[in-house]
Amino acid sequence: MLRKPGYRLALFATLLATVVVLLGAYTRLTHAGLGCPDWPGCYGFLGVPMSEHKQALAEARFPDAPVEVAKGWYEMIHRYFAGTLGLVILALAVQALRRRDEPGQPLKLPLLLLGLVILQAAFGMWTVTLKLWPQVVTAHLLGGFATLALLFLLTLRLSGAFPALPALSTRLRALAGVALALVIGQIALGGWVSSNYAAVACVDLPTCHGEWWPAMDFANGFHLTQHIGPNYLGGQLDSDARTAIHMSHRLGALLVTLVLLVLAWRLHAAGLGRLAALLVLALAAQVGLGISNVLLHLPLPVAVAHNGGGAALLLALVLVNYRLRSMRAGASAAREPAGPAGTVGSRAEGWASPSAPARFAGFPQARE
Repeated sequence: MLRKPGYRLALFATLLATVVVLLGAYTRLTHAGLGCPDWPGCYGFLGVPMSEHKQALAEARFPDAPVEVAKGWYEMIHRYFAGTLGLVILALAVQALRRRDEPGQPLKLPLLLLGLVILQAAFGMWTVTLKLWPQVVTAHLLGGFATLALLFLLTLRLSGAFPALPALSTRLRALAGVALALVIGQIALGGWVSSNYAAVACVDLPTCHGEWWPAMDFANGFHLTQHIGPNYLGGQLDSDARTAIHMSHRLGALLVTLVLLVLAWRLHAAGLGRLAALLVLALAAQVGLGISNVLLHLPLPVAVAHNGGGAALLLALVLVNYRLRSMRAGASAAREPAGPAGTVGSRAEGWASPSAPARFAGFPQARE
């Protein structure tokens, strides 16, 4: 299948969104979320004030926010990249509108992405103006991951790289959907851990504070109507509440690991060995990074990589679900009369191993 117009731009946007997600993690983990106390500028300037005169003006404008040049640049570089991503998504939406009458051209997805990136800009502003209110910080993180995932989906749809294969079981598709939902939930929990500074609430494994079930305050840990107003830099929760958040993320990781291993086994049994291997590799890397975060007390490179690992795991699940659903579409097409070019599905190939159940009428042996 030929690539559709816009593929290269969508691929570039996906790579750029990955950088934005990692920059956002770096900004958050270096406590630079309020490196610039205003938005979209920095102390009233387009960039971080560098001269003594500008810094004096900045501190006069914001007397409660002393200028920290390094943190200011961490925040502004993240904003510059995010702004560039917004312009690229705008270009994708405009291109989709111009080509909306062409067959196979996605329209709703680019427009959804445009709306999402505008919402993300608002969340970025509220993150600053509401002084790192955990609800907004977590929503901003989820919005970034959602933008990345939808851009990857758009890239897949425009790539033409994965022709449809015969449909597999409905249960396998349902399991893949559940796995995707669980990973999204685990990312949300990870965002809640980060926004409430609960990553080092437990510094031992597999226990926490030397106990299998330590003292925890779930009511305050997951109190979603925290007051707007205080500066949440460093967090406002007590130890038991942070422990509850941290342990919830651990338990979520166990559940996600179990479900993804079952999904990988089912994929392998269905002949999709490469997809299964990709999923297990992403899962193993993410679990390893999570364990390292605890045992090494949250070193910055590992913590940023853990965010990247979460993104990689999410994209792996997007790919799995896309492939399984494209197979269903391929099976539907196979039931239609063959066109003059020959049997429907005669070019089917993709991420399937030779043992795949692809020996139906009209489908040749799938190749890896």
